[in-house]
Amino acid sequence: MNFNKETYFLRQTTLPEIGEAKQALLQQAKVLVIGCGGLGSLVAVYLAASGVGALHLVDFDSVSVSNLHRQVFYKTEDIHQPKVEVLANEIKKRTPFTKVSVTNEAVTKNSILALISGFDVVVDGTDNLPVKYLINDACVLAKKPLVYGSLYKFDGYTATFNVLGEDGNYSCNLRDAFPKIATDIPNCEEAGTMNPIVGMIALLQTNEVIKLITKTGKLLTNQLLIYNALENSQFKMKLKKNNALDIKSIFQKSNYLAETCENQDPSLLISASELKEKIDDSTLEIVSVLNNSDEFLPFKVHQKMPYNAFDVENFQPNFKKHYVIVCKKGITSYEITLKLKEKYPLLSVVSLSEGIINY
Repeated sequence: MNFNKETYFLRQTTLPEIGEAKQALLQQAKVLVIGCGGLGSLVAVYLAASGVGALHLVDFDSVSVSNLHRQVFYKTEDIHQPKVEVLANEIKKRTPFTKVSVTNEAVTKNSILALISGFDVVVDGTDNLPVKYLINDACVLAKKPLVYGSLYKFDGYTATFNVLGEDGNYSCNLRDAFPKIATDIPNCEEAGTMNPIVGMIALLQTNEVIKLITKTGKLLTNQLLIYNALENSQFKMKLKKNNALDIKSIFQKSNYLAETCENQDPSLLISASELKEKIDDSTLEIVSVLNNSDEFLPFKVHQKMPYNAFDVENFQPNFKKHYVIVCKKGITSYEITLKLKEKYPLLSVVSLSEGIINY
């Protein structure tokens, strides 16, 4: 079907605040979306449909059954397929006016600065706190505006960080709100979330990107918007710039790994290669603590005991077995391993290091 840009974006350009001139700004813009889950997938599709000229999608993960209830642009037939490739194809079906490229890898400290260098705006759609700080710090160093979003159960958070003001100074960033990485906040996989709040925050992020590019309206700068879906309440937390923070030094010294991973006791871990060697051992008892029982597993597990319902007191160990606790990233499985070892010191139990995604 042949149609032109004027027809496609007619409802948007009819707005006097947008018009043809600001629609052209969107078409010229290059936006990087890091994380293509609940937040990033919606942001990417809406930005393309709004007329952003170039999108680059970054995610290392594949589609799983537990994604589908909130990551609504993925379908059942997409399960086990790379998210970035599926999402790029969905965007291409919807709009012919956006160039889409992908990186099917996780962002790292070594790659982040080169990755963000060619884009006008960076969108954080990740659900990993250390990675959020990595993206934030890199954007500060590279002088890139960052549209932030995060979720915790029924709460959603969004802000636009590091925007150059007319006075030549940059607005607040994530470390002005929360200077250090919290180590006790579970992600959506562990804490759970409902799909409406995911969509709400994703659309607020999209709105911020469009306003930022078109220089229209008032941005969520120097403040953090907090929305609670249960109470239908909204609060804007004012932020103050902390000029004492040396982001360059923090970036150089940090490895941006979860503290729970950094401090794991090697004696309570089993590597992927070690597990592969022992996988057929009849004394091995592999226990999955994934909350999603349909999550893809690269090996057979003997028990499924979801993390959010795991009760150490009711666990009945077999001391003749060698237990291996597994989860997606090796964080919650290590937590369960610690609890089991504390309750049953003589039990042979280890956690799969770095989880099944690195198996």
